[in-house]
Amino acid sequence: MLSGTRATPVRMGLLALLWGSGFLWIKIALGGGLTPLHITIIRCALGATVLLVLARTAGQRMPRDRRVWGHLLVAAFFCNALPFFLFSLGEQTVDSGVAGVLNATTPLWSLALGLMLRTERRLGPLRLAGLLLGFAGTLLIFAPWQQTGLASWGALALLAAAASYAVAFAYMARHLITRDAAPLALSAAQLLTATGLTTLALPAAPTGPSFPTFTAITAVVVLGTLGTGVTFHLNSRLIAAEGPTAAATVGYLLPVVSVALGALVLGEEIGPRVVAGMAVVLVGVGLTRHQSRSDRLPLLGSAPDTLRSDNPSAALSGSRPGPRQ
Repeated sequence: MLSGTRATPVRMGLLALLWGSGFLWIKIALGGGLTPLHITIIRCALGATVLLVLARTAGQRMPRDRRVWGHLLVAAFFCNALPFFLFSLGEQTVDSGVAGVLNATTPLWSLALGLMLRTERRLGPLRLAGLLLGFAGTLLIFAPWQQTGLASWGALALLAAAASYAVAFAYMARHLITRDAAPLALSAAQLLTATGLTTLALPAAPTGPSFPTFTAITAVVVLGTLGTGVTFHLNSRLIAAEGPTAAATVGYLLPVVSVALGALVLGEEIGPRVVAGMAVVLVGVGLTRHQSRSDRLPLLGSAPDTLRSDNPSAALSGSRPGPRQ
């Protein structure tokens, strides 16, 4: 049977749409005079602002437990500060297509880590095949072997960012997904922590040759509010309902969205290879959502089944990423 609630496909689609354009916003911001660190700080701060407003509206209060803040410090580093910076750093030398391919390795990192730490639900052959198909389809779309930059330091930075997300997903599923937390407030607290961590490095940031352009500022505002604040909360719900590997699987849809947007908005040509790759990606994502009877048995340390609910307040108590770029 298919896993997840009725809301899960909607969340996955919306996340893919918002995240799929994220590589573009980063590229525009970099080209308009903003440095990787500036982009990271601004998107964290704007994302935190969005979530603080949502938390306030929902009547949720910031966490007060020191232990929770300790977990938030670890999550903010691996889920926000480090990968956000690495993606902006990597896209200085690697084009957005290759960045999308390398970002799509997150589910494989998440799967390997989850199985090793026994925090991931049991995976049947269909779900494993889906993970592999998803990555293969992403490679087929962008054909990175035809592009430059894969062996560069920028590509290594992008791979490290994908691995960092996997570490964050597993850590958050174990330590921050609980039934008693206020999800919006906890997410806001995590991004506030990430803002503080990145701001500490601000003195080391190089100064740009000129003041950022209006286009660059607009790009980073969209990236911070929609691509970080809104998606952070949506992905938190997905982690709670599906588990870390299933949440990371949304990364497979990002290249599909970016290619489709390029064709519809920019008139870019889509060849047979790209169409075939998009089909393979969609099949792979569908297979990863398949669960056998044994798959549904919880493992030690996995998220409790009581979190799997259509009720928003029960579906999530935790925090996440933000975006995936």
